[in-house]
Amino acid sequence: MTDINENIELNDRLSLIESMISEGRRTTESWGWTFLLWGVAYFVAIGWSAVGSSQIAWPVTMIAAFLVTWIFAALKKSRQPSTTIGRAMSAIWISMGISMFTLLLSFGMTGRYNFNIFVAIIGAMLGCSNATSSIILKWKQQFGCAIVWWLSVIAACFGTEQQALIAFLTAIFICQIVFGIYAMMADARRQRRYAQGGSHA
Repeated sequence: MTDINENIELNDRLSLIESMISEGRRTTESWGWTFLLWGVAYFVAIGWSAVGSSQIAWPVTMIAAFLVTWIFAALKKSRQPSTTIGRAMSAIWISMGISMFTLLLSFGMTGRYNFNIFVAIIGAMLGCSNATSSIILKWKQQFGCAIVWWLSVIAACFGTEQQALIAFLTAIFICQIVFGIYAMMADARRQRRYAQGGSHA
């Protein structure tokens, strides 16, 4: 009897863990727009820097992207209840965001950076955040993003500045823009299924 009860309790715990992981993935999918937004922001900052205003390009672009994210996140938070796994995901990305914001703002204001080192640091930070999130959520596609970011780190450390730039732009496109669109599409599909299920109930 005890063995049966233990098996039932273990199955209940496993089901709870699986439901939390699924909820975490759904939450991350619903934030896919932030991946896209920041990918576009990186491209804008890089393009603006190339045109000539390198000292203000990154700070202005990052502050603008942060404000847009903060406004939409505040609106979204008021409509969605918080979950433990959602808070865990938020903690990972908020910590990474503050670290990157501090780094990019400092680099942008001082102009004291080597581009290869810049790409290596950013790639390592984003690789770590994507990997941590993907391991918690058991999400292979996001772990693929971590690998792409880590490859950009290798390219930045061993390659020329031009190779580092190509690797960085490629990583931004795949891991921010493509992954962001993928997450948004997955979220839209889930909401459509939910609406259809709700309409038949």
